Amino acid sequence: MGQVRQEKVATSLAGAVSEEISASLAPVDAELERRYPGDPGTRQPVHTVYVPGDAFTAGTIRSWGDQALAALDEHAPDAASFAAVLGLPDDLAEPVHARVRAKLEREPVEDLRVDFEDGYGPRPDAEEDETAARAARLIAEAYAGGTSRPQAGGGTTAPYMGIRMKCMEAAVRDRGIRTLDIFLTGLVEAGPLPAGLVLTLPKVTYPEQVTAMVRLLEAFEKTHGLEPGRIGFEIQIETSQSILATDGTATVARMIQAAEGRATGLHYGTFDYSACLGVSAAYQASDHPAADHAKAVMQVAAAGTGVRVSDGSTNVLPVGPTARVHDAWRLHYGLTRRALARAYYQGWDMHPGHLPTRYAAVFAFYREGLEQAAARLARYANRAGGDVMDEPATAKALSGYLLRGLDCGALDNGEVARLTGLTRADLEGFAMPRRGDLTASGK
Repeated sequence: MGQVRQEKVATSLAGAVSEEISASLAPVDAELERRYPGDPGTRQPVHTVYVPGDAFTAGTIRSWGDQALAALDEHAPDAASFAAVLGLPDDLAEPVHARVRAKLEREPVEDLRVDFEDGYGPRPDAEEDETAARAARLIAEAYAGGTSRPQAGGGTTAPYMGIRMKCMEAAVRDRGIRTLDIFLTGLVEAGPLPAGLVLTLPKVTYPEQVTAMVRLLEAFEKTHGLEPGRIGFEIQIETSQSILATDGTATVARMIQAAEGRATGLHYGTFDYSACLGVSAAYQASDHPAADHAKAVMQVAAAGTGVRVSDGSTNVLPVGPTARVHDAWRLHYGLTRRALARAYYQGWDMHPGHLPTRYAAVFAFYREGLEQAAARLARYANRAGGDVMDEPATAKALSGYLLRGLDCGALDNGEVARLTGLTRADLEGFAMPRRGDLTASGK
């Protein structure tokens, strides 16, 4: 073989030029790290269930699971009938049906919000005080000392639980603050705050309302000697002004910054937002063009910040004769699949009858793409060839896909490890690269 020619390497710029540029961009580097820390890497629930404060009991979650199982038994008693309703392919019929039933028995609800807003309405102060205190006691008892994992007994609690308070508008502001205070005080007095605690601030219109929530939580943490920033909250997007401000800026992006690192999610409110834009009641749905626009703005504003986006709900309930239940199931299944394809991995469920199709849609989404995603990630990890050339950002997406499937129960650790040759720690490493790892690759 001939001798390999070694190319001459020459440069024209002095090293000081690079140093000066780096020094000038140091504030930008710090700003990128602060504002765009990336996904937190924690589990994201596939849904949020809202239960009115006066209806919430220690048996609520198990009751939702039992009602969902009863609906399956009555309207789709086996894998074939359930698959026929939803149009599932034959190879997914049995595994999806079996996993849905197992999920409803083990963990029927992933995220529950005890509602003190629209689902609860105005009540005498003494009644709401008592309801808030009872919610704190029941949630503290469910978590039994701060754990976010369900306790023994089969689906008696959820990994994430909390309340939706009334908003920061003048008419209900004091009431909302008092309810939150009673609830949080009850939790603190019962023991450590649960790891799965989630709070929702509804009908946010101005960033200043988010700032007010931050100041409120700061005061509570200081009073009880909690670590600063311990308590986060979701921002509910239900008004047009929360998407577009009077000066033409995207208000929701300013809201995320106003939260000072406490924002955990942006939740789209289907019906309030639609009504705000004048959409007729018959056309208020999560696939309306107005909804698509709002969620796209939310998604872009939240990207990279660690704040997650949740879709809204459907108000078409799967109740009544079997034909009507099947129609509602198909609608809910289709909306959920549509949201998943658009990277909205969470939504709202308003009725126990929505649980079978929520989990069917989620499980089918992850199972149908398992082998392809696993093969692509394995090739990437081993730097092997294939018909698709993937890059670090795609490996991040593939790993995130598999991790979300594992978290919700759509996939098993064993089958993912067998198909990818990777451990969960490996998947997490690909799913959460440091910013420099991506930019240094030149991709």
